[in-house]
Amino acid sequence: MAETSEPKAAEPSITTGNAAIHEQYPFDDTRDFEDARRGFVGTAEETVVRGEDGEVWDLGAYGFLDRDCPPTVNPSLWRQSRLAALHGLFEVTEGIYQVRGFDLSNMTIVEGDTGILVIDPLISTETAAAALALYRRHRGDRPVTGVLYTHSHVDHFGGVRGVLSDEDVAGGVPVIAPEGFLEHAVSENVYAGTAMGRRAAYMYGAALPTGERGQIGAGLGQTTSTGTVTLIPPTLYVTHTGQTETVDGIHMVFQLTPGTEAPAELNIHFPDHAALCMAENATHNLHNLLTLRGAQARNPHVWAHYLTEAIQLFATHVDVVFASHHWPTWGRERVVTFLSEQRDLYAYLHDQTLRMLNEGMTPLEIAEAMEMPPALERAWHTHGYYGSVSHNTKAVYQHYLGWFDGNPAHLWEHPPVEAATRYVDFMGGADTVLRRARESYAAGDFRWVVQVVNHVLFADPGNAEARALQADALEQLGYGSENGTWRNFYLTGALELREGPVGTPTVAASPDIMRALPLPQLLDSLAIRVDGPRSWEADLSIRFRLRDANPVTLRLRNGVLIHTAGTTPGERAPDTEITLTEADLRALLLGTNTLTDLAAQNRAEISGDPGKLTDLFTHLTAPDPDFTIVTP
Repeated sequence: MAETSEPKAAEPSITTGNAAIHEQYPFDDTRDFEDARRGFVGTAEETVVRGEDGEVWDLGAYGFLDRDCPPTVNPSLWRQSRLAALHGLFEVTEGIYQVRGFDLSNMTIVEGDTGILVIDPLISTETAAAALALYRRHRGDRPVTGVLYTHSHVDHFGGVRGVLSDEDVAGGVPVIAPEGFLEHAVSENVYAGTAMGRRAAYMYGAALPTGERGQIGAGLGQTTSTGTVTLIPPTLYVTHTGQTETVDGIHMVFQLTPGTEAPAELNIHFPDHAALCMAENATHNLHNLLTLRGAQARNPHVWAHYLTEAIQLFATHVDVVFASHHWPTWGRERVVTFLSEQRDLYAYLHDQTLRMLNEGMTPLEIAEAMEMPPALERAWHTHGYYGSVSHNTKAVYQHYLGWFDGNPAHLWEHPPVEAATRYVDFMGGADTVLRRARESYAAGDFRWVVQVVNHVLFADPGNAEARALQADALEQLGYGSENGTWRNFYLTGALELREGPVGTPTVAASPDIMRALPLPQLLDSLAIRVDGPRSWEADLSIRFRLRDANPVTLRLRNGVLIHTAGTTPGERAPDTEITLTEADLRALLLGTNTLTDLAAQNRAEISGDPGKLTDLFTHLTAPDPDFTIVTP
């Protein structure tokens, strides 16, 4: 097999498998296309959204989806991507509009007495501003009189400064969010943010070229925009189901749904419009119970419970249901069917995974054995375009039992490189493994190829033949995937094997998010950067006397950085005391100012050894946003 750095055509087994999809599912059911186009008002004349560093979003990037599905794409995913790529301003019902296709998520706009309520202002300020401009071009230059974040994921708040300013908030414009929003929004993007961001590059395929052999979407939307991520902290929290708020004449009844698609999330009933916003709790796909970029495992039992509750609370007063992704569903009967099938989807995965794990089955065995009920399989909106049955069942297992499957042989396995070296040696060396892997490739067993050749790559990452074969096999698995994020993972892995790491296209830990961290969380974010082994012998203590808050003491000892508020009985005297404001302490810790400069400006007073702060910083490591994934 010739080595090449270019994408290849679909192999016969993939072409045959994709062609068979047409016989499995009701492609003649066009209601989703009718719904997705319903209420279209218009779209932007300029297709490219730009920021200071160049292109942020291209509305025209997915025009190729209007063609017939090629052999290199699963037809079901092609259909979903065509639907998700439709872009423009759409009327949901009188007084409620959505801008779709301008980012991974939708921006919803509700018209009030004097202005508009903006719900979920996308990921980037640039795309959010473009979406608002499109609305105003068709509906008039109405001011933003409220902003609402439905939940704590960045694609639902990151673009807020594209629609709202600090001056607007100071002038009384409310920013509404579910209880716990700020804590989860900032911690998710900081504590494990570097690793999540790097893996998100694979999940959303932002570095892949768009096209039939590249990125065609992520199932939930097309991909993530790459502009400026911002955050304006909420000024009004929703704390309980049944809470009502009126903003600019817009009456809202809230359902709080913590622990569903996000740790902090809510649904919104607009009784005056007979409309229900389901945030991201009911969209036109099976969602993630454990997103491939990494997150805390979600509980589908809780998710299903809140969907049942939503039906009970609102269904008899709703004529349209819409969400922060995809397109609405109209008609009371169809709304109930949609919500009920979504509920059954998560309940079934939860209950059947528990049944099988209690029979002793392992995560891999459950994922392989799980079959969905035919009635759910026939419903397009239950398909695994974003989450998948396979990785969601593993998430349920993890939620209840953790990573260990109970087999003691898996309790203390060698790490990847050491195991790979031994595997390859046992299998007769790299040449033998690759020869047999090429035979498996020719037989269409690409799943086995990537599992086996991965050992060769981790034993010898410089093996050009292994890199080429692994890239080709990953590519074929991508071509056959119904799941958009699986396709992107496979194809990005192939891209990086051929061309090198693509890094992290979208960085969520923006200055706004870092500023929004409560001081204890900011200090925690430093603690996870301590190089433990290099700090075993260190013992230093620094007390910050804050002019506007209680003092804070940092103690590095035994490789652990502990922070305490106030004073602790029996603690030793600090090596250094620094008096300053909390704002200047934040600047110091974030590296946007130095102790020398603060002292020179009479903004910091120092007693003791000022070099101890420098010593502390030497024990901190910098996270690597470009770490390798498909090679060691």
